[in-house]
Order: sequence, then structure tokens, then C-alpha cells
Amino acid sequence: MTTTAEDRITGSPQEAGWRDVAGLVLARVGARLRLVGAAVRPLAWVLAGIALLALLIALPLGWRELAVIAIVLAVTLAVCALFLVGRTAYDVRLDLARTRVVVGERAVGALVLANRGTRAILPSRVVLPVGSGRGEFAIKRLAAGEEAEELFAIPTHRRGVVSVGPVSVVRGDPLGLFERAHRRDEPVDLFVHPRTILFDGQSLGFLRDLDGLPAADLSRDDVSFHALNEYQPGDDLRRVHWRSSARTGVLMVRQYEETRRSHFVIGLSRSLGDYADPDEFELAVSLAGSVGLRAIRDSQRVELRVQGRELAAGTGKQLLDSLSGVEGSRAKEGGLAALAGTVAAHMALSSVVVLVCGRGTGAEELRSACARLPFGSRVLAIVADLGAAPSLRRIGDADVVTVGALEQLPLALGKVLA
Repeated sequence: MTTTAEDRITGSPQEAGWRDVAGLVLARVGARLRLVGAAVRPLAWVLAGIALLALLIALPLGWRELAVIAIVLAVTLAVCALFLVGRTAYDVRLDLARTRVVVGERAVGALVLANRGTRAILPSRVVLPVGSGRGEFAIKRLAAGEEAEELFAIPTHRRGVVSVGPVSVVRGDPLGLFERAHRRDEPVDLFVHPRTILFDGQSLGFLRDLDGLPAADLSRDDVSFHALNEYQPGDDLRRVHWRSSARTGVLMVRQYEETRRSHFVIGLSRSLGDYADPDEFELAVSLAGSVGLRAIRDSQRVELRVQGRELAAGTGKQLLDSLSGVEGSRAKEGGLAALAGTVAAHMALSSVVVLVCGRGTGAEELRSACARLPFGSRVLAIVADLGAAPSLRRIGDADVVTVGALEQLPLALGKVLA
């Protein structure tokens, strides 16, 4: 059999096959070793090192005391490792009664573990991560076909989106030397909504569709007739009123009052420089949510924007879910004036714009922000100032209300709409 230069370089096909098998075996052995290493806690490594060191010293020097220490530690490690033996094949179900709660409420849920196998499962520990914390449950021995249910309540002290899970089944020894964890479920998002207040009264905006109210702006082409004017160059000849033109001898065209679609925009500043403290920012989020829910009740098209992005606000649930995830930012995204510029650039046809900020926003920045908004839009600025009395002032063409508590919002808006 002759051997070519290529065979000498790459080896025979049989050798290549053996290399592939060896690589696969080494990969699986490495995965198993990593799995075993993950089950060993740091204390176990320390005790194993002490036992090995004591044995290495005792053998050449004949120190029986150190040899006894090494044997005791080795037996302890071996006995504790036996606690990892056994199945943890639970059928786990995480059930949250409500995935949306208001800040301050408790989210109640249940954790159900069932043994669907034919053999019993020894006692184990179940870990349920909740945000940055976690809850632990001790599960007794489950016989074949048996179930265990653990009820829990999650307190919500602050607004946010909390990840609940994934559930991990942990097997370990009483000394905490070894621990084996298996994930058994997918995480669930818990939305902690801001506090809001419902209020009645006059609508904050006007309806701008074919069934809506005519505005004060005049248009050459719409559905609400206003008056007849003399023809001007550029007018649409289709709007000529021929009977009046024949009677007066002058070409007359129809003029209309502009009717507009309802487009309600809320701009919430999340720049921490606009607020005196985190509580004031939370008040601003609650104010934005309350105003948005009222606009949605009025069947208006609501859009919500913060620095950097637009948030979903098509329904009340979407609006509150979006506000749950809003966090303050120190990034260079600008303050209220930059947010107003973004609203003007992307929402030029807005009918009502509500800007929400804190007392850290000065009068000059408020004036600059209101001046950047689309021409013809009704502008309302709400300033969150904890502890302040409700007040109303005018900056340019905008109404600016100061609110010191969420319960003051209906009174403050009543002054604007009066």
C-alpha cells in the first residue's frame, strides 16, 4: 500500500475518525466535569484541600493525628456527596394570580410541584428568584403521583417590572458542602403599576375626526362649512360656489372650519435633573398615568414618549405597563426642552400635548419646551412638586399647573378647564 504526501500530512481516514471520536468523548467528559464542579460549594473545596494537605504531611512524617483529620474530612465529604444522589424530576407550575398590581399591593401566587414518576423523590429545596431577591421552600418527600403546593405573597414597595422565576429545584447536604440545582420553569414578568387617580369633568382634549368638534382654525378643504370668500389665486376651483358667484358677479369659494383627529400626546421627562428626589419622579409618573387613562376613557388616540423612545400606550393596560418600566436617566438625552423637540419632530399633528416634569425644571426651560411644540396644539405642562399647593400659571401659550400630591390633580386640572 502506497502512502501519498497528502495522507502523510492529514493522516488516514481511520485516524481522522478516531480523532473525531476522541474529541466527542473529551467534550462530553468536560461537560460532566463542569456539571460536577458546579455542584461543589467553596467550603467543600476548602475541606478537600485541607484533607489532601494533611495527608501529604502525615504520610512522610508519620503523624497519625493529621492522618485521622484527613480521613474524617474525606468521610464527611463522601457522606455529604451522597445527598446529591436521587431524582429531582418535579413537574413544576408557577401560577401568579395577577401579573399586574399597583405599587403597595401584594402579588399572590402558588408554586405547585408534582411527582409524575413511578418512584418517590427525596426531600429537596426549591428556590424562587424574585427580582434581586429570592424565596426558598422546603419540599417534603413526594411519593409517586403526589403533589405539593406552596403559597407565597410578593410585597411591592416600588414601581417596576419584576422577574419572578425561573424556579430551581436544589438538592444539597445539611452542611452546605454540595448543591445541585435544576431549572424547572420559565420566568414570569410581574408589572408593578404606578398609583393613579380617576377623575371626571370636562375632557382634556377635543375629538378631531368627522364626528368631532370644529376648531377655530380655518381650512380650504374640510367638512364643516364656515363662510364664502372671494376667490384667491391657488384656491381649489372645485370649491367654487357657482350660485353665489352668478348672483354677485364675483367668483366665490367655500371656506371651512378645520376638523381634526384626536391626537393626545404625553411627554414624560425621565431626566433626573428635572426632579428634586426619586419620590418626585414617582409622582410625575403617577400624574402622567392618570392623565393618560383619562384621555383613553375619552376615546382619544394617546401616545406616550420619554427621552430616547416612544412607549406603547394604545390601551390603559399598555400605558401602565410602559410606565412600570420607566426609569430615571442621567444620560445625555437632554431635559424637557429636548423631549419637546422630539415630540414636535415626530408628532406634528398632535392636538393636545401634556408635558410632565418636576420642580427642577426652571421657567426658562418650560418656556423653551412649550415654544418647540407643534403650532396649533393645546399645551399643558404639569409640574410635580411634592408638598406644594396646587396652582396655575401661564408661560407663553401654555397652561402650567403645579401639583404637590396625586390627589390634587383633579383640582389642578379643574382650574385649567374652568
